[in-house]
Amino acid sequence: EALCVFSPHYNTAEAEEDKCVKFESGLRPDIKHLIGFSDIRDFPTLVNKARICDEDGQAKSSYYKAFNDKKKGQDRAKPYDDKRKRMGESSGGRKNGQCYKCGAK
Repeated sequence: EALCVFSPHYNTAEAEEDKCVKFESGLRPDIKHLIGFSDIRDFPTLVNKARICDEDGQAKSSYYKAFNDKKKGQDRAKPYDDKRKRMGESSGGRKNGQCYKCGAK
């Protein structure tokens, strides 16, 4: 980039547009999708916008990852929340008050 100043063929408006097109083609699809609609043809501006989109995407993904990890911890079943007790079955496997050895009430 710094040596491009000395090249007469690289200092034209067409060359600037070519740099932008080449840079856009190397972007990740999600960033390319966001940047492509802007139709930015100033190379430093394009690089800056792409960097901002990348940082925003990383911040958003880390936020949702932390949010989902926190939510997973709340979703665990309580040790006392036994489904069998809600259905009327006691913890010993006995139904309707029957003896677990002989089956008598």
